[in-house]
Amino acid sequence: MTETERPSALTGHVHVREAEDFDSVYMQGIPPWDIGRSQRAFAELAERGLVAGRVLDAGCGTGEHTLMAAALGLEATGFDVAATAIAIAGTKACDRGLEARFLQLNALVLSSLGEQFDTVLDCGLFHSFGDDDDRPRFVKELRASMPVGGHYYMLCFSDRQAGDWGPRRIRQEEIRDSFAEGWTVDSIQPAKIDITIDPHQAEAWLAAITRL
Repeated sequence: MTETERPSALTGHVHVREAEDFDSVYMQGIPPWDIGRSQRAFAELAERGLVAGRVLDAGCGTGEHTLMAAALGLEATGFDVAATAIAIAGTKACDRGLEARFLQLNALVLSSLGEQFDTVLDCGLFHSFGDDDDRPRFVKELRASMPVGGHYYMLCFSDRQAGDWGPRRIRQEEIRDSFAEGWTVDSIQPAKIDITIDPHQAEAWLAAITRL
């Protein structure tokens, strides 16, 4: 019912250490962001009919948003750098009787797929880039993988979140600066990311961005 594969002949530098680190998190147990269902912010987008066309779940983890799109009858692809997460996602698809494709892939070589996606969902990938040089590279790869008029919906940790636990906080200005050329930032709204650890929710931004 599902394809699980690693594209060959990838170009560019892949951060193998990061792949190993993410994979080890899944091997040790259920990570805090793996809530076993779609994030409410993305489920609401789907209810409004905004998840459409060929759908890509960027940094899909164990595939909940990919499977959400597949359940809508859409052609859905999810990718993640962690092989263990991709294997779990494939099992979920089979168990639920859903058609979906899962790829082990580094986001910084996304365009190596040579495919175009109308809707891209990103929960937690954008804020995971620890190297500022990686962020513009990801945006470039993303733009090459979307048609004009394609929509990118990004849910990321917000600088409104107190404390220093968890991933890097993102400011609205950083989002607007990253997508200043070749994109239109349609909206950035306060949202929540549900997690499995106390306090069970984190402050987030939900950005809706259109490829020009």
